[in-house]
Amino acid sequence: MTKIAKLALEDGTVYRGTSFGAEGEIDGEVVFNTSMTGYQEILTDPSYRGQIVTMTYPEIGNYGVNEEDVESHHPHLAGFVVRENSRVTSNFRSQGSLHDYLVKHNIIGIEGIDTRSLVRRIRTVGALKGVLSTTDLDDESLVKKAQESLGLIGRDLVKEVIPSEPVNWEESLNEWARDPSAGELDKQAEHHIVALDFGMKWNIARHLRELGCRVTILPGTATSQEVLALQPDGVFLSNGPGDPEPVDYAIKTISELLPEVPIFGICLGHQLLSLASGAKTYKLKFGHRGANQPVLNIASGRVEITAQNHGFAVEEESLPEHLEITHRNLNDNTIAGVRHREHAAFSVQYHPEASSGPHDSRYLFQQFHDAITHCRSTTTS
Repeated sequence: MTKIAKLALEDGTVYRGTSFGAEGEIDGEVVFNTSMTGYQEILTDPSYRGQIVTMTYPEIGNYGVNEEDVESHHPHLAGFVVRENSRVTSNFRSQGSLHDYLVKHNIIGIEGIDTRSLVRRIRTVGALKGVLSTTDLDDESLVKKAQESLGLIGRDLVKEVIPSEPVNWEESLNEWARDPSAGELDKQAEHHIVALDFGMKWNIARHLRELGCRVTILPGTATSQEVLALQPDGVFLSNGPGDPEPVDYAIKTISELLPEVPIFGICLGHQLLSLASGAKTYKLKFGHRGANQPVLNIASGRVEITAQNHGFAVEEESLPEHLEITHRNLNDNTIAGVRHREHAAFSVQYHPEASSGPHDSRYLFQQFHDAITHCRSTTTS
């Protein structure tokens, strides 16, 4: 028996569809992702905390779910919106259906709505707060709840997803996942990387480990003293959810680490590094989310197809002289990467670890490794 579900937006628009996954009611910012595959990685990406994610590809769930394609212990998004949830799962790696997975993790889903109309509305007016419900089906009530939703601006969502304790990460990439074009990575150097986890995807840690480095993961609330006490050769700043500006404790830590150790940041880590260097951030109209986002590497002139997931960006007008732009998003020309001119620090506003997505930007991990090696050799010489 099918059950009705409704998605209401703060602007008064209401979509009626069919419930799948868990039942109940949830609010969040309604966003869209343009990836054709990788829905399980999207579900378990902590960066989606507080968001109701709409998939633009029309059929989702056809290859099922498994225990390998996850980026954290459990899903973090608020709700899931698809045009059609496949009833048939056909893949040799499948261990269950998307519906059962959402039920298990108490994630509410809705299918059968016009996702093209929804995405067009978001692209026109910007990301909107919304409510997804299988219990309250009164349009006026749902719209009012959407309007009263907290949204993302000014909220510290990082503290809702960070680990409670340090972790020594051991897992590296699977052999079948290695990109032959990336070349052989240096397995001899035993650099120690401390990763500050603001909501980190596991595949990032796998890439760092694949470099032959020892990897210690600390909660994003760690102080610079706690980081330096571990005597790292490099510090990694992870992705994470929401508005970077309220994460003032991390900004302070990063500013204190800048003169001490090489730093590499991804996504939220990129925004936090920029804030710690004196720049400002702002909220994008509807963000960049998908595994097909083109980015220009300014130095090489090469265009990289990248995986992205963020709703905020670094404000170019606020960029201090000691930050150099290294990459640009070719869809809207926003800053997609920076390098510090005075310290060994750089960051990008996308996900070179892919998962899911293209491998065009994997070289950035080796670039981080090379920066650490250079700093160590300079220090010891």
